Amino acid sequence: MQKKEYSVEIGGKTLTAEFNDWADQASGSVLVRYGNSAVFATAVMGNKDSNLDYFPLSVEYEEKFYAAGAILGSRFMRREGRPSDEATLSGRIVDRTIRPLFPKGLKRDVQVIITVLSLEDYDPDVLAVTAASLALGTSNIPWNGPVSAIRLGLEEGNEEFIVNPTYKQREEELPPKARLDLLACGKDGLINMIEVGAREVGEDVLEAGLKRASIEIERLQTWQQQIIAEKGAEKTTFIPPFQDDVHLAPAFDEIIVPLLSEKNDRLDKKDIGKLKSEWLGQAALRFEEIPLNRLETYYEHRMDQYVHDLATKKEKRVDGRRFDQVRELYAQAGGVSPVIHGTGLFYRGETHVLAALTLGGPGDAQLIDTIEYQDAKKRFMLHYNFPPFSVGETGRVGGANRRMIGHGALAEKALRAVLPQKEVFPYTVRIVSECLASNGSTSMATVCAGTLALMDAGVPIAKPVAGIAMGMMSDPKAKIYKVLTDIQGPEDHHGDMDFKVAGTSDGVTAVQMDVKVEGVPIPVLVEAFAQAKKARLEILNVIKEALFEPRADISPRAPKIITMKVQVDQIGLVIGPGGKTINGIRERTGCEDITIEEDGTIFITGRNGTAEAAHKEIHDLTREYEPGERFEGTVTRLMDFGAFVKIGPNTEGLVHVSEVAPFRIDAISDAVHVGDVVPVMLKEIDEKGRYNLSIKAADPEFASKKGLTPSQGGPPRDHGNDRHRNERSRRRI
Repeated sequence: MQKKEYSVEIGGKTLTAEFNDWADQASGSVLVRYGNSAVFATAVMGNKDSNLDYFPLSVEYEEKFYAAGAILGSRFMRREGRPSDEATLSGRIVDRTIRPLFPKGLKRDVQVIITVLSLEDYDPDVLAVTAASLALGTSNIPWNGPVSAIRLGLEEGNEEFIVNPTYKQREEELPPKARLDLLACGKDGLINMIEVGAREVGEDVLEAGLKRASIEIERLQTWQQQIIAEKGAEKTTFIPPFQDDVHLAPAFDEIIVPLLSEKNDRLDKKDIGKLKSEWLGQAALRFEEIPLNRLETYYEHRMDQYVHDLATKKEKRVDGRRFDQVRELYAQAGGVSPVIHGTGLFYRGETHVLAALTLGGPGDAQLIDTIEYQDAKKRFMLHYNFPPFSVGETGRVGGANRRMIGHGALAEKALRAVLPQKEVFPYTVRIVSECLASNGSTSMATVCAGTLALMDAGVPIAKPVAGIAMGMMSDPKAKIYKVLTDIQGPEDHHGDMDFKVAGTSDGVTAVQMDVKVEGVPIPVLVEAFAQAKKARLEILNVIKEALFEPRADISPRAPKIITMKVQVDQIGLVIGPGGKTINGIRERTGCEDITIEEDGTIFITGRNGTAEAAHKEIHDLTREYEPGERFEGTVTRLMDFGAFVKIGPNTEGLVHVSEVAPFRIDAISDAVHVGDVVPVMLKEIDEKGRYNLSIKAADPEFASKKGLTPSQGGPPRDHGNDRHRNERSRRRI
């Protein structure tokens, strides 16, 4: 085997790239290690150009169970199946980072496969970007890399960024709590991909984080450039399609430019489609020898140029809005159906989203068993649906594609930061986002609709969250950058940046950015953050007008959850042998679920009083008794010296014959019988843990109610002697 290694220090750990002959048929390949985490990346380009009107790049992120040193999967399928959501999101990170660096017009298939070989403390998604960059950079595939990735963390109470934090340092639930999880990718001082999850951090913190990330990125860039200079293959010659076609340009000027003038530089999404149809119809008749896809490509090129010139030269937007103007807003909490536990309806221009929320018990939490999270429970889920009718099209319905998974994860991340702790609100929460109409960011509209649904359901969130998508039109050569607020269809399609920011009035909770250019300068991102905050506050005001704060009560149709706590050594008592006790409680009371945590916390879920009934049984089963407490107990056994009375599911005590009446009685059977329910008071718990009960202390009139009189016995007994006889009798028993 042939191999050569290159190393660099990042975040106090050694990052190693090993080039070997494992996959010597691939165009490029590399093994990248960091700590005990490792990924293997391959890149392959097809031999022929496709007839597609887009660049056919595919990025596959393969999680292997052996990477975690565990046999995972279901009991009936012990091999890898479809990618987990985490794998899909990691693959999207790589795709969004490397895609803008391929030459425009490339139509050959390119496939990058990232295989996770080993996983321990460090998330391999950062390694995947660097590995893909090195595999492409050293291959013959035309690509304007390298590009590098870095993750920064920030813990509560600490202002120092952690470079490439471990999984534990990124954990939000355990102290020290993570305030920020920032993943940034870029090159040459530019940022071209961002993923952020945060707990209300300020824009100044994000600016500082991006500047620090850029320093680390440039260190990685220098290292990669040295490797590529030594190991890189000669790139395949790529000749871009001639876009300024001398034949097509005059026809476009004749057919489309007058129509644009008639519109007075103001177009909506439907206008763009109509203009394209007009162009293709007339141009196809004039230029029969030119393929339709080339005519489409030219139209897209000219419209892209038009939209950019409109912003950078005329300082106009295609729909006539100001650069910082948000479209018309509408917010509604509830009012959709009394069956649904909470709903939110949000409009932003022609983007309309309905969020429906369902509450469940802790037992409804999603069980996650992946190489990153084994035996984990997820109690907040947001699922995003994007049906074809939302963009006026027909198409396949059902299932979740990569885009849906990615958009749902972003909205989920944005809202997770304001959810109450499990101890305060133990419910499992599921939100489903239904995108009803789309012209602009539906993921950020999902954040807004999701906030409304949470408050409508009575979930005590810390603060409302809103999100907005920012865009950019640029001319890098002239160093002109125009930041656009609330981008819609044409600006998203032809623009250079899609920059989504979500947060509360006090800080940012989530960020996602990808670009169509090589990258964005940090000062432009700072401007975008400021403009996004202004829009976010405007949207939050509309949300608060619809519903100012969470409703005081949850839906009456939602289950009720009662929380209680028992001693850790009592957990086994509640569960019983083989779950017999806890299953019996469920069956007798009809409650939906009983969940027991390792610390003894018990969550009881039920409707119509079933949770209360189960709570009483568990309370009686595990309660600690105190002298002086009174009970209604059942007589279980009679002895010569007294009666045993059951006061709890597994607890009984002795009523000595002297504790029945204030006078002597000859036999306990004169007063009580097996099966009688009698009032008792716990007099004492002796040094051996035995319970001594008294009927006469609980009810002095008990004897007279039974028709017992002093004449039935002799003088009052010596209770001290009785106790000695009682002790001797218990020993015999």
